[in-house]
Amino acid sequence: MSQTSTVKTRILIISDTHNAALAPSTNHDVAFREPLPKADVLLHCGDLTGLGFLEEHEQALDMLGRIDADLKLVIAGNHDISLDQKHYTRRGQDWHGFDDPDQTYAARAKELWQGEKAKAAGVTYLEEGTHCFVLKNGARLRVYASPYQPEFGDMAFQYADNQDRFNPKDQSTPDSQSIVENPVPDFPAVDVMMTHGPPLGILDDVGRAHAGCEHLLRAARRCKPKLHCFGHIHEGWGARRVKWKEGDNFYIPWKYHVERYESVKVDHERMKADRAAFVDISQDGEEALVWGRETLMVNASIMTVEYRPHQGPWIVDMDLDKATNNAQS
Repeated sequence: MSQTSTVKTRILIISDTHNAALAPSTNHDVAFREPLPKADVLLHCGDLTGLGFLEEHEQALDMLGRIDADLKLVIAGNHDISLDQKHYTRRGQDWHGFDDPDQTYAARAKELWQGEKAKAAGVTYLEEGTHCFVLKNGARLRVYASPYQPEFGDMAFQYADNQDRFNPKDQSTPDSQSIVENPVPDFPAVDVMMTHGPPLGILDDVGRAHAGCEHLLRAARRCKPKLHCFGHIHEGWGARRVKWKEGDNFYIPWKYHVERYESVKVDHERMKADRAAFVDISQDGEEALVWGRETLMVNASIMTVEYRPHQGPWIVDMDLDKATNNAQS
């Protein structure tokens, strides 16, 4: 592919903001402060709120409205319980402490993210599945999005460990139960995967254990996006360049899907000064990505384990195909 057929695009990634406001520009102790770097696209990978109260959704929208990006894509996370209608019907009263007799609270939360206030903030709320956008810079962006992650604390958008919701039924993880509704597509259909939870073994450490999803790891290897961003595991903040195992044998132990990976080094003082950690995987950058062999994995959780918004956003510069006249948006 010639260089002229692509457009260098800047993507700003955040996750797990949990109602945090951007710190004042004068607070140089944190990177998550006003103004964040301007970007072509903002990705928020879920856990917008603490427990999905309407006022929390309002606050999250206000925060996103203060970020300068031409397109802002948002998914939910396990804490955004009112955005999961099934879960809220079953457990909403337990979480929020009040009845919802007419079953409208969750619908009002979803409407907030799909209505006029979100539109005014430049925000597009994504349901699980594949989406395509034409950007103002002329690029085409193809995204697979999913708010789901393995069960933890009976919260929103969860599935059992033995349930595979990311791979087609004929490619499901052995001995798993297929619950797929919107499978991750094969390479090269997607530029970016945007999930709330991490894949197994990648930026998912919780103490001496892994909290990521094996089924998602297998799906990511099939898909081989240029970028896979997520959050959920606060202590996993960081970025890794993953080189996938070659071949089409996906029925192997999870640890063998990755041939090798390299952690992205971060100068934390520079990150605070720049308001983000920067990675350039475009073809004219120093860390050019080999698409189809490599994926940049990013855990963009802003909150620390102690729920302090002290972890920086990520800026990824990457090449996207130029949009064609028949591109969908």
